[in-house]
Amino acid sequence: MNSSTTISRTNSEKLFEKAKTYFPGGVNSPVRAFKSVDGAPLFIKKGDGARIWDEDNNEFIDFCGSWGPLILGHNPTAVRKKIEETLQNGTSFGAPTRLENELADLILSHNKYIDKIRFTSSGTEAVMSGIRLARGYTNRDKIIKFEGCYHGHSDSLLVKAGSGLVTFGESSSAGVPKSIAAETLVLPLNDLPALEKCVAEYPNQIACIIIEPIPANNGLLLQDKSFLLALREICTKNGILLFFDEVISGFRVAFSGAAELYDIQPDIVTYGKIIGGGLPVGAYGSSEKIMSCISPDGAVYQAGTLSGNPIAMSAGIAALTECIAEGFYQDQKARTDYFVDALNTYSKSKNYDFEVFTIGSIFWLAFSKKEAIRSADEIDSDMTPFKKLHSALLNRGIYIGPSGYEVGFVSKAHSKEILTEAIPAFCDALDEVFTS
Repeated sequence: MNSSTTISRTNSEKLFEKAKTYFPGGVNSPVRAFKSVDGAPLFIKKGDGARIWDEDNNEFIDFCGSWGPLILGHNPTAVRKKIEETLQNGTSFGAPTRLENELADLILSHNKYIDKIRFTSSGTEAVMSGIRLARGYTNRDKIIKFEGCYHGHSDSLLVKAGSGLVTFGESSSAGVPKSIAAETLVLPLNDLPALEKCVAEYPNQIACIIIEPIPANNGLLLQDKSFLLALREICTKNGILLFFDEVISGFRVAFSGAAELYDIQPDIVTYGKIIGGGLPVGAYGSSEKIMSCISPDGAVYQAGTLSGNPIAMSAGIAALTECIAEGFYQDQKARTDYFVDALNTYSKSKNYDFEVFTIGSIFWLAFSKKEAIRSADEIDSDMTPFKKLHSALLNRGIYIGPSGYEVGFVSKAHSKEILTEAIPAFCDALDEVFTS
């Protein structure tokens, strides 16, 4: 495994050239284009357990996991069988099904932080709907988000910070009207004085403060629990809703996500990824009082033809049933810590400017020796070392996401034996990066 052989990408390269005639940039989601790393993107043919195979029949241990949903690994038997069973009865009805009830009951009976839930088809859709709910419930228009947290590509949230600590958001994408971006206030993470100043400047105007309680879309920017507790206190004092975007952390660090891990009560919470068992599902939830504002009970409108799709619901039921097993999250963390500790011990022994940060079964490869990186501006913008590492890992049979800002994931399928197989490949790849 730890010998390096440049992989063939002949078939992937041909497919990519053809794809560019069909799709902008040849892809249906930008990061897949491998713009931040070397070579053509790999076209994946199949996955099983902790491994994937591309169209050139290269085999990899996969730490991307479809960007997080596959907490059980690829093609898990229980999920596949549940999908096949449900498929016999049809694929979509646009009407209520028993499976919606079953998945909702599974979630709500193991999650004390929400009373009711509404299913959507993606995390972006869930967050967009949650923002509308916050505005409708509070009758306020402005929201606060934090630089370094990503909440999907809806207009209100596809914004970046302007100049200064307390700023109106500026569009980070063409097509987002300035008037919409201006309703979003963007602050640095882990900066309570800036937050307090912002809340004071816009009294009775802020509907919600939205945060990834475990920011994992722009590096792994782990926050002190004290900062999250302060958010809760500020929101409570000022009639602002605390919005936890748990699309990544939900069902990943604990069944009820960071809310459970830190035991902090959000007012609105969103989920995605794992909740769908590998199929497109998102959800938002809150107290019964706040959720009563959603149509048809209330005036906040949200709908979706494929919301609660029976095939997706069945996949979610199968996946989350395994996640509630006793010891599931403790075992996930133990194996992830084993893997991360081995890499960090090796890096330290070689005095490499490299560290792996982790929480639960999430990890992030950082070319840094800082004990903690809590805000986006602390990340080294030079991604050349990551670019080299990505290629070195591919050539040693390890697949990670093609961006140095993205996190990696350990699944149930990553047994200690598979992780033990991957460790020397990582270490050998690090040697190549730091000695070439």
